[in-house]
Amino acid sequence: MKNFAYTKASTSSEAVNLLESSVGGKFLGGGTNLVDLMRENIEQPDSLVDISSLPLRDIVENPDGSVTIGASAKNSAVAINGPIRQRFPVLSQAILFGGSGQIRNMATVGGNLMQRTRCYYFYDHASLCNKRTPGAGCDAIHGFNRMHAILGTSSHCIAAHPSDMCVALAALDATVEVESRRGKRSIPFVDFHRLPGDTPHLETELQPGELITAVTIPKLEAARRSVYRKVRDRSSYGFALVSIAAILEIVNGTITTARLALGGVAHKPWRAFPAEELLQGNPANDEVFRRAADGALAGAQGFHYNAFKIELAKRVIVSTLSELAQNEGA
Repeated sequence: MKNFAYTKASTSSEAVNLLESSVGGKFLGGGTNLVDLMRENIEQPDSLVDISSLPLRDIVENPDGSVTIGASAKNSAVAINGPIRQRFPVLSQAILFGGSGQIRNMATVGGNLMQRTRCYYFYDHASLCNKRTPGAGCDAIHGFNRMHAILGTSSHCIAAHPSDMCVALAALDATVEVESRRGKRSIPFVDFHRLPGDTPHLETELQPGELITAVTIPKLEAARRSVYRKVRDRSSYGFALVSIAAILEIVNGTITTARLALGGVAHKPWRAFPAEELLQGNPANDEVFRRAADGALAGAQGFHYNAFKIELAKRVIVSTLSELAQNEGA
């Protein structure tokens, strides 16, 4: 691990000022991903600004019905929070599917948004990786790519985003609140993470010096009827082959609200807008669900070892929507 300078901030303003004054600095929250990357010499910051003591851990229900989750809130705290479990069960479930209990107790909401891919080639310095070394090439495309993306890929990168929590936040139309010396701004969650294009090393829309301070989830009554499903190789501590965050509201047999986001299939949490359009206003039956699944996977491209994900994702979508529809009628 490279030597680095270390400072600890007590306020958001102090944190952004400390980072602005450093060269090649990074914010440090729970450290569950960043420290691993530093040990592997993938991330080599010259300085770390510790933000673990910032007063950003609260989970607040706002007067307009939205909920704001501080960026320093621990994943485990969000998962067991009463209002989150009641109003947004899909988020609680997604968090509990991600990592071990020990990791959830350390990992923060802001850090979860910033975690990097678990692509084997990204971690292997003997392999070519445009994400680790821009312009080097991508060995995953013609390599062992079973865990890799099938949507939104490019000739420069087919890595998949690893987060479960972020898939739920994408379905919930959340926004990311950030702060820098230039002021504050909000970023729609579906726009926060980037597709690889020809710059896969640029993974989010954060600008230099910006600090994530919170995530806000708008009021959405339909989200009380939501679920997160995850298909993986082992029953715990495994990254998704395919996952889905689904919200479905049905009135008199007709779908009035639908939100779908997929994980394990793209470089970012994948909001399936075409599928939502095919669901909205139509009967809640398996034929409609299958059409929606086809719409969600339109344009998907499988590679040598992961083409199975296309059909798998469709089946997970249909079964999850069918389950929600049955529960709605129960």
